[in-house]
Amino acid sequence: MAEHTQSGGTRVAVLGATGNVGTSLVEALSHDPEIAEVRALSRREATWSSPKVQWIGTDACTDDLVSRFRGLDTVVHLEWIFQPTHNPATTWRNNVHGSLRVFDAVAEAGVRNLVYASSVGAYSPGPKTRAVDEQWPTHGWPAAAYTREKAYVERCLDSFEQQHPDLRITRLRPGFIFKHESASQQRRLFAGPLLPERLAHPELLPAIPDMPGLRFQALHTADAAEAYRLAVHTPVRGAVNIAADPIIDGPQLAELFGTRTVRIPSAPVRAALAGAWTLHLVPASPQLFDAVLHLPIMDTTRARTELGWTPRYSSTEAISAFVEGLRHHGGADTPPLAPEIPGGRVQELKTGVGERQ
Repeated sequence: MAEHTQSGGTRVAVLGATGNVGTSLVEALSHDPEIAEVRALSRREATWSSPKVQWIGTDACTDDLVSRFRGLDTVVHLEWIFQPTHNPATTWRNNVHGSLRVFDAVAEAGVRNLVYASSVGAYSPGPKTRAVDEQWPTHGWPAAAYTREKAYVERCLDSFEQQHPDLRITRLRPGFIFKHESASQQRRLFAGPLLPERLAHPELLPAIPDMPGLRFQALHTADAAEAYRLAVHTPVRGAVNIAADPIIDGPQLAELFGTRTVRIPSAPVRAALAGAWTLHLVPASPQLFDAVLHLPIMDTTRARTELGWTPRYSSTEAISAFVEGLRHHGGADTPPLAPEIPGGRVQELKTGVGERQ
């Protein structure tokens, strides 16, 4: 049953509204007849809007969040940065300290519901051959900044829940999230400016590496946004795993791209990545690579039975949309999702790969 304000409509803030999930969630909420108001909060404002949407420039680390949250029913906290991987103190300050400011402001402003974007990355290493539910430990992979920060925020949220038992808190833990419009941003964040364009053409790939531990879950951004929209309305508390079928592995990728697999050990791949990252040739760290190989497979029963969530797209359709986005420079009209940054790949190299968001 949906939760409403006394005036009959739900008022929501989306923090991190210009990113991959944020753009899709703002759009979904703007078309939701039960939503009265959407405050779209982000460090860099978008240029599009709708009658329900108010864009407000917001930095969770420095701005007054209490005033931005007053009068709201729900805050959805999506804001997170992946870069700079060479300066984890910066990501810690934004992701951890920023999240703590969001939580405190939610309580002070009298908001009733908090929906937090956790991740499969919060989970401790787990099995790849069976699915784990939301009770699996969430200590992350300690060597990678992303997983370490996600796990730490979960611990902070544990304490926050105990201090505010009347506040409904929902933690969504999605797998890898893709859409056509996020392709250029994700290329910049994880592959960097040296990714050859030809790799975006599946027909030109001679083979897909099949490494031990290469099994992960994915979903389309539209389905992730729908899960967050449902969490705004549905009185579900606690953690909820979000992922689509099938599980992605080497053979699944080979079938998707119409090629074959080559079984290789992960050690030489990691060594090559570590060298490239050290030389600032790629932004993704080798520690994040390690984390991906150790992520557990998640059971999504609770999402389907309690949240009422069913994905429209398969995981392979989500990855196909991403690949099409790479081929056609997919993007959206927000600064994070822009098809290219000013100056293009040359500017990416000049500003230091892995040194900026």
